[in-house]
Amino acid sequence: MKIASWNVNSVKARLPAVTQWLGEAAPDVLALQELKCTAESFPYAEIEAAGYSATVVGQRTYNGVALLSRTPPTDVREGLPAAGAADQQARYVEAVFDGVRVASIYLPNGNPVDTDKFTYKLAWMERLRAHAKDLLALEAPVVLCGDYNVIPEPDDCYDAAAWQGDALFRPESRRAFRAILHGGWADAFRAVHPDRPGAFTYWDYQAGRWQRGEGIRIDHLLLSPAALDRLEACDIDAGPRARPKASDHTPIWCELGSAESGRGFY
Repeated sequence: MKIASWNVNSVKARLPAVTQWLGEAAPDVLALQELKCTAESFPYAEIEAAGYSATVVGQRTYNGVALLSRTPPTDVREGLPAAGAADQQARYVEAVFDGVRVASIYLPNGNPVDTDKFTYKLAWMERLRAHAKDLLALEAPVVLCGDYNVIPEPDDCYDAAAWQGDALFRPESRRAFRAILHGGWADAFRAVHPDRPGAFTYWDYQAGRWQRGEGIRIDHLLLSPAALDRLEACDIDAGPRARPKASDHTPIWCELGSAESGRGFY
């Protein structure tokens, strides 16, 4: 099973790019983030014409996540479990596809760090950590896909010094990300490529970052132990970022073998 994640930075603006990549890469499941549209205005017809169904949690103008799949989903969850009032931001959806539970995550950016946006980011990450712990109790293959808005390590950035103080690289954000990993999850990309430098998923539109190769790795696929046991490949496809009218992110994908294959990366 091939599972991918892509922050498309407006699904309507990037629809030709999305349908082109679906045809080229042929993922079984594609998690999208930053749709910037409601579920009602999502381009279902075009996605269905490409051979996929869409499970969408949308929001007007901002946020929005979706799961595009070749097979219909089961056991759909919209939003993270929340204490008190429900979260009004469309940032999480999960479902099961052929026995594999997949989530699409658009984690809050958190900037500026001296505002409640950073507080919200850290609180959201704690809710994600708690839910991820509950998912591990299922002892099933789970892939948490998405734009985490976290640069895990200095090697995941073209210039770590330039990002000091930014919410994506603040110690609190990185510590919260590690807390999720240490709960029993694996970073699929680093499981396969532990030392690859310059492996980025995002290049800012400004200052010629793409042309200069100055990116960051903030889009991640986190695997439960049962999914890690089946991991056969993982990589970043930078091709879509080079095309006209590209998103500032590019897809990241992994391939899981059958339950009997049991290859795994350790």
